[in-house]
Amino acid sequence: AVCNSSRTRCKDPPDKLFTVHGLWPSSMVGPDPSNCPIKNIRKREKLLEPQLEIIWPNVFDRTKNKLFWDKEWMKHGSCGYPTIDNENHYFETVIKMYITRKQNVSGILSKAKIEPDGRKRTLLDIENAIRNGADNKKPKLKCQKKGT
Repeated sequence: AVCNSSRTRCKDPPDKLFTVHGLWPSSMVGPDPSNCPIKNIRKREKLLEPQLEIIWPNVFDRTKNKLFWDKEWMKHGSCGYPTIDNENHYFETVIKMYITRKQNVSGILSKAKIEPDGRKRTLLDIENAIRNGADNKKPKLKCQKKGT
């Protein structure tokens, strides 16, 4: 979706695989927090990076994955405290959410016959597929129009 909605072309879009676009803490009221003070310093372990390269690539430039992940941690992950303890925990959480059956959105959508094949889907179809595959948990989705 980010490749279709951005003015910047994706240089290396993943083939037939939904990837992570982000993990952002949200607020029940007001705007979602960003760029929060870091409470606990524990850097991302290099052992996580091969998994992140597959499930959370920088689709605009895969040679800059580490810079992209650093930016995501600083802008969004840092606001997850105390649920998210530190940078390493943030990325471990993303990996666990992606590979576990109940939160693997790529697997859930694929099972519902929703593939990244360029076909348009309604928001309701996507939401219902995720709810059916994730114990009726309602996803927070954000639609982007092409070029915005």
